Amino acid sequence: MTKNLTEGEPAKLILFFTLPLIAGNIFQQLYAFVDTLLVGRFLGVEALAAVGCTGSLMFLMLGFVIGFSTGITIYTGQRYGAKDEKGVRQSAAACTILSLVASFFLTVVGVALCPLFLVWMQTPPEIMDGAVSFISIVYGGIIMFVFLQMQTNILRALGDSRMPTVILALTLLLNIILEPVALLVLKWGIPGAAIATVVAQFMGNIGCYIYIRRRVPALHTKREDWHVSREVLMEHLKIGLPMGFQSSIIAIGAIILQVALNNLGPTAVAAYAASQKVDSVAMMPMMSFGLAMAAYTAQNYGAQKYARIADGVRKCCYMSVAFSIVAGVMLIIFGADIMYLFVGEGQQQVIAYGQQYLLVNGSCYWILALLFIFRYTLQGLGQSVVPTIAGIMELIMRTAAAIFLCASLGYLGACLANPMAWIGSCVPLAIAFFWTVRSFKRKYNLMD
Repeated sequence: MTKNLTEGEPAKLILFFTLPLIAGNIFQQLYAFVDTLLVGRFLGVEALAAVGCTGSLMFLMLGFVIGFSTGITIYTGQRYGAKDEKGVRQSAAACTILSLVASFFLTVVGVALCPLFLVWMQTPPEIMDGAVSFISIVYGGIIMFVFLQMQTNILRALGDSRMPTVILALTLLLNIILEPVALLVLKWGIPGAAIATVVAQFMGNIGCYIYIRRRVPALHTKREDWHVSREVLMEHLKIGLPMGFQSSIIAIGAIILQVALNNLGPTAVAAYAASQKVDSVAMMPMMSFGLAMAAYTAQNYGAQKYARIADGVRKCCYMSVAFSIVAGVMLIIFGADIMYLFVGEGQQQVIAYGQQYLLVNGSCYWILALLFIFRYTLQGLGQSVVPTIAGIMELIMRTAAAIFLCASLGYLGACLANPMAWIGSCVPLAIAFFWTVRSFKRKYNLMD
């Protein structure tokens, strides 16, 4: 059900919009979590390392997909906030066209270049074949990821954060059913994990499409809506491409860091892969508050209710930082127990490495919480330059950690890469946000 975010108490609106987002984003991250968990327990540590070393390459591609899909649907939210029904339908058509073009390009480039990327990343020879087979299948099915992201993000742009959560939950459940079948019954090995994930995404797309056709008339396009002008497409790309490239820039830093990790051996790779999956799930509340601010800001910006934006950001910061502290404490306390789930008995070094990662990252989650809020608020306003600069800062900081800290501190240096990247990114975002608030005060005299 669509939701107007331009009326009502901001804190309440943001919180109740965010809660389903948290669940939905956790379900989305649990795909990678389930892949890693099942492969590690059923196929062994070497297979875990093979799947795990592709994580940065998946981040490179799927990060672009998530950023691009979120960006192009921000325009949809702005039109919805402005009560422009035709604009919403045209935006839905534009999002579909752009998603199809992006899917074709990403599939061709990804499948062709992924083996070269793995060689460049100095992937250990003993895990190379498994890594290539896994990532090639994921890249081959990238269209499923693109359209599921586009459909769920366009629903969120209209204020519906519940149904995307339900769809993602059912998709994850299907993946949990299909993956053991592929691994244990059909004996497909590492490729089976990738095939199960792609099939589950396909079914999620079908479910999302059926829901939109039956329950969301605002997105029921007409023939004339598909005659999308060049100007409308450029309005979408103006936000979508920088957001996509920003995520890819961040991923390049992760790839460089993965090279340094590969030089530390399969044990370090496996530990980092498993702990990173846990970390990705734990940070979802912070990311979800940020995504909520993108939808909230876009609608209020379209409705020209500028005073509500700063008020919403302030209250969202309180809530998200509180969530981040709780998540960090939980990881610090239970880190070793969580790592045990991935590798079982006899892998004490992997567990110790993973616990170290979770301790370092969990203690800095509050920085990440602020980063997400500032980034997505600026993007909801249609700003793309500063978030891209922030992404470049993340690249620089992760590269510095890979080159200097991993060489001197080993695995601890890799663990410090994320906090360094978060700090480097948060600084320009915070400066840009507060400058924007001041400019709105001068221009509209509405945000005092």
